[in-house]
Amino acid sequence: MARGRTIDEIQIGDSASFAKTMTETDTYLFAGITGDLNPAHINQADSENNMFGGRIVHGMLCAGLLSAVLGMQLPGPGTIYVGQELAFKAAVKFGDTITATVTATEKVKGRFVKLETVCTNQDGTVVIDGTATVMPPKANE
Repeated sequence: MARGRTIDEIQIGDSASFAKTMTETDTYLFAGITGDLNPAHINQADSENNMFGGRIVHGMLCAGLLSAVLGMQLPGPGTIYVGQELAFKAAVKFGDTITATVTATEKVKGRFVKLETVCTNQDGTVVIDGTATVMPPKANE
């Protein structure tokens, strides 16, 4: 696999995205892998009385799409994810298509890049926003 972009190859404003339609299967697999069996995600009867009126996709599952963009596109393969701040803004339901977008905003200490991270649904509603800090690969990696 090709190496991702180095810090010198990244320009402020560079952006990349990845979209995925979130399914019930995705949610159950994530619940099983992580052990997060919160009824808000897996129990329809219990969740019908919650503030969302039914089951919702784990926020961290949606945030994981940001990792896909960082690790595969910008900066790409060889990137080390060192930090993330997240704010969960809206619920994601089964069938929602989530687009994760990262945009380079700052180079720090000649080795780190800060990126705006945003997940939106098919209606353009922001469901997650935040900031990631990564170490892009070196030229010889």
